[in-house]
Amino acid sequence: MIAAKNVWKRYGEQTVLERINVTVAEGEFVTLVGTSGCGKTTFLKMLLGVESISRGSLTLAGEPIPGEPGEDRGIVFQQYSVFPHMTVLENVVAAIGFSKRGCTGYLFGQEKAAAVTLSQTMLTKVGLNNATDKYPHELSGGMRQRLAIAQALMAKPRILLLDEPFGALDPGIRADMHALVLDLWCEHKLTVFMVTHDLKEGFHLGTRLWVFDKPRIDPQAPEAYGATITYDLSTSRRSDADMQAIIQ
Repeated sequence: MIAAKNVWKRYGEQTVLERINVTVAEGEFVTLVGTSGCGKTTFLKMLLGVESISRGSLTLAGEPIPGEPGEDRGIVFQQYSVFPHMTVLENVVAAIGFSKRGCTGYLFGQEKAAAVTLSQTMLTKVGLNNATDKYPHELSGGMRQRLAIAQALMAKPRILLLDEPFGALDPGIRADMHALVLDLWCEHKLTVFMVTHDLKEGFHLGTRLWVFDKPRIDPQAPEAYGATITYDLSTSRRSDADMQAIIQ
């Protein structure tokens, strides 16, 4: 589904990523770990289409990644990307509106009624069915992140990109969010890429874990070399047979 062949990313004289060579099959859950500044989020942004590659090729289903975000790729950040002036339900309905090409986000008549029904169903799945009339500032951190995930899934993406989505949550809430993401991954047959600083979280959630690091360092030219994927580990969290049983 995703293929990176000799991908490099530079900003002027600074090399952020170099020699990225990986393939990812549909339905995999890939977690990305490594020190701050080693290019994990940059790689996620290249998958999203908001950052271009400097060299090499990065393809989705055999075609170059489009140079802009699309409905096939949803993203959730650590900072809650929700509309503060809208209720929970309005936020999710708006996500449906914005997913329609050329739409201002406003829906009317039967189209809006259908969007409300779909939004209510999704909010039930993420455990926010009792908070539809609340505003984001009235929600806990975990509830706001559930709302952001619901928004991201309304366009029915094939790929879900998670950029440290649980870093600001306490351990109890993070455990609940882990269970939610795994359930949604299986139910919606998503391919997931998730950046995390928590190695234990990476092994727990992912079917594969990528370690980003700089194998080449020149003290005289610290920006000359970038990070690459130094380890690509199968977590063996679930066997293929187990996953197929869950999806079916």
